[in-house]
Amino acid sequence: MSARDEILRQVRAGVAQGDAASRKAAVLAYLAARTAGPQPACGADLPRRFIDKAVSLASTVQQVSALADVPAAVAGYLRGLGLPCDAVMTADLAGLDWAAAGLTTAVRPAVDADRVGISGCFCAIAETGTLLLLSSPETPATVSLLPETHIAIVPVSRILDTMEAAFACVRAERVTLPRALNFISGPSRTGDIEQTIVLGAHGPCRVHLILVEQA
Repeated sequence: MSARDEILRQVRAGVAQGDAASRKAAVLAYLAARTAGPQPACGADLPRRFIDKAVSLASTVQQVSALADVPAAVAGYLRGLGLPCDAVMTADLAGLDWAAAGLTTAVRPAVDADRVGISGCFCAIAETGTLLLLSSPETPATVSLLPETHIAIVPVSRILDTMEAAFACVRAERVTLPRALNFISGPSRTGDIEQTIVLGAHGPCRVHLILVEQA
């Protein structure tokens, strides 16, 4: 028996042990029994920690009081940079009054020609200034990855302290994991050429975060 055949034999044997529900229960029990490793002290003011870390990663941050204020904030940001006031967005934001703010929006996956993508987020992580986005038919990953400008709406109530807390939240709130979990920490960047940092090499060159106090 070849090494490949032996590996596949062991995989088949492992999968055959019990049904999917029992295997999932065993995994959850294992995770619950684990002792958490060292984690940073993020302090009581998680929004401030998140903002400071996000800005250090070249994101820009804006704060609004309510979700209804988001379209005007987005319009002001785009016009301030001379960017087009049309965008592709995820379906969870379609109910806002974008037209009243002078924006033309489309709810669909992004394509190469789209210059602005607007998305929500599953949660945000104060430890590192990172967004966590979950893919789904209603929240396609392309909206945050293809356009050169990504605008993310972040409810303050969804800012968690650590990466471990974010994973625990996913397990608690989702029956099954989505196809992709995308962690976004500022604009895309690379230092491959002469160790010079270049933004937008593999994704958006701008990441603008709008924090909503009452979402």
